[in-house]
Amino acid sequence: MEYQELLSDFEAKLETLELRQDDILYKAETGINHTEKCIKQLRREVVLKGFQTTQEEIFFFKHIKPQILSKLIYYVKLFNIESKRPRSSIKYQVKYLNMQIDKLQLYFNDNLEFYHYYRRGASTLDELYFVRGQSDLRSPTESFHFFVDEQFSTCQDSTVATIMAFDMLIVYLQQEIEKLVMDADSPKTAPMKQTSKLFWTGNNIDLVELIYALHSSGAINSGTADIKEIASMFEQLFNKDLGNYYHTFIEIRGRKSNKTKFMEQLIEGLNRRFDKADE
Repeated sequence: MEYQELLSDFEAKLETLELRQDDILYKAETGINHTEKCIKQLRREVVLKGFQTTQEEIFFFKHIKPQILSKLIYYVKLFNIESKRPRSSIKYQVKYLNMQIDKLQLYFNDNLEFYHYYRRGASTLDELYFVRGQSDLRSPTESFHFFVDEQFSTCQDSTVATIMAFDMLIVYLQQEIEKLVMDADSPKTAPMKQTSKLFWTGNNIDLVELIYALHSSGAINSGTADIKEIASMFEQLFNKDLGNYYHTFIEIRGRKSNKTKFMEQLIEGLNRRFDKADE
């Protein structure tokens, strides 16, 4: 079976996604959508065409499927971790991220036997681990199982995918910790510590609508500013905790009518001011 074209297209989409300056939660959600589509397409190919040899089947479930499934696990976990990340001091953020790394490391310890088998590139048990219809009673039940069915799953392909995903997550979390530590040591953060005397007295949802409108306009840093940077600046400026503003944006996007309600109110208010000034 030939999956190279599908894999190349999938990797190109993810590469384009990662190069964008969008909010990390948007990246995770979009990555989940791309990955689910790819996995479903792979499954259709497998069910329709099958495998000519056992070695071909082993190669697919040991190397091909985990490449895609690992991205799904990565983006799902990334979304969960970042959506619950504390919006407090650098100290507490670093503590939270280190705790997440510890949790990921526990998975490796819980699957230590297979982890060593996979890491050393062993193949003696591949027919047990990567051929459909087999079962391994030594495998922990808490492993990830996406799209589990007899036609498209083996007892350990999801474990390989999870190991790959957690490796990527640990690298990401370590990089985030390094950024936070550098920010804490940087003298450039000092001017931003001055407390603003302005307070946002409107609804949180209106402020989020305004923030996303400004981000979408490309008027800040020529469109390269991250939504998280803009949101943090508005929180400091208006002494406001926006909470999970990404979920607020989803609520706005889900409106059946007047998705830009606050924007329309601003236009109407400004036009009334123009009219009064012209009288």
